Order: sequence, then C-alpha cells, then structure tokens
Amino acid sequence: MYPFIEPFSWILIYTFWLTITICFFMFIWMLRKLSVRFSFDFLIFKKNLIWYFLSIFFFSRLFYVISRWNDLKHIENPIEFFIMNDYNFSLMWALFWFFVVFFILIKIRNEKLDNFINWIVLSFLFVLPIWFFWSLLWWQVYWKETFYWIEIMYNHPFTPVPFKVPVFPLPIIYSLLFFILFSALYILSMYVKFKNILGYLWMMIFSCIIFIFEFFSWKYWIFKDTIHLNLSQICAIIIFIFCFINLKKIYKEDSKDKTLININE
Repeated sequence: MYPFIEPFSWILIYTFWLTITICFFMFIWMLRKLSVRFSFDFLIFKKNLIWYFLSIFFFSRLFYVISRWNDLKHIENPIEFFIMNDYNFSLMWALFWFFVVFFILIKIRNEKLDNFINWIVLSFLFVLPIWFFWSLLWWQVYWKETFYWIEIMYNHPFTPVPFKVPVFPLPIIYSLLFFILFSALYILSMYVKFKNILGYLWMMIFSCIIFIFEFFSWKYWIFKDTIHLNLSQICAIIIFIFCFINLKKIYKEDSKDKTLININE
C-alpha cells in the first residue's frame, strides 16, 4: 500500500491529503458543471468555500478521533490532531457537517433543500468512487480474510490493519457500486422532471449500500461490540429515515396541489 509518496528524500507527500484535496475540488468542479446544465445558483458554494472546507475538515477529523478514543485519547500535542499519521477522517461526519453549513445558508436565503438535493447528491456520488479507490492506499476501509483470489496484503510497517494475511479489498466494491449509481443518476437527471425525488431516492440507495456492506467491514468502532453497528451504519439509518420523510412530504404536497386543481376546475 502507499500511504505516502517520496519523490525526493526530503519531500514526503501523503496520499491521504492528496486524496482529500482532489475529492474536494472535483466535488466543486462537478457542482459548477451541473449548475450550468440544470440552472442552479453556484454562488451558494462559491462564496462560502472556506466554511465548507473548515467544517468538513475539522469535524470529520474530530468525530473520527472520538470513534477511536481508546487508541487516540493519548494525543497531547494539538498539532497531532491535524498533522496525523493515521490518515483517517469520518466520511459520514464530513457529509453531516457539509449539510449543516448548507442548511444554514439555504435558511438565510429562504430556500428549500428540495431545490438542491439532486444537484448535491449527483456531485457527491461523482467523487465517491475516487474516495474509496484511494482508501485502498491508506487503509481506511478493509474487509477480512477471504479466498476469492483478489485479496490484498497490507504489509506496510505503518498499516493499522490487524491482519497478517491478504484481505478482501472492500473499497473496490464501494467504488464500483457508487460509479454505477452516479452514472444511472446522471442519465436519469437529464430525462426525469422531478429531480428532487431522484435525489432523495438515490441517497436512500446510498444509505442502503453503506448499511449492508459495513457489516463486512472489520474496522473497530468504540460501540460496535455493544450495538453491533458502526457509526457509518447508524448514520445510514438516519439518512434513510430523513430521505423517506422528505419524500413522504413531497408526495403529500403533490396530492394537495392536485386536489386544489380539481376543486378549482
């Protein structure tokens, strides 16, 4: 595996930081592209990039540290919180704090999430295959020992993977599934009128994928032995319920509008 690249003896480039940078700017690039295609106001992101970046970076790292408290509670120097050697953030908390900032901004603008959900979900799914592919390089996601002939040996001296035998590359499964999901949503978005419904449906599919395949993840979480679910699965359940509630709300509003039209006629 390749947690870092050393082009020269005095330069060390962490693939972890490289991945975050690439994914962040590819996400923004896709938002910009889709804003032109679907007539969205890109300024809601362009003017607030620093707030998105800081909230995603700080809080996703913070909650990862909390989830691995038994191992990381001995951090003494605050610099170690940011300049770390474990290459890990929490994807779900990054997603959560992105939406916190976004909710605040759309409330200030007196707009609804429904108007933006497909735009955000499509851009988010665009970077996920890249995110999970690079997680192969810095061990954030891994399965257990299997015998399918595509196992990978995590034999780097800095690897946190506890297995001394080849294990199944779970990130490859995630990358393929999310690439298919992005492609399907991108095509459908060009032909389906009610794009907000598509956005919520695809987030529900995303949450189902995370919930199911995280059962195969052998990463440790502080409460996993107690409730047999990890943080990603708990967040996936919350996302599914949130999207279901919003879809139900859209259905009720649509039914109400049709009733009013019939009455007026």
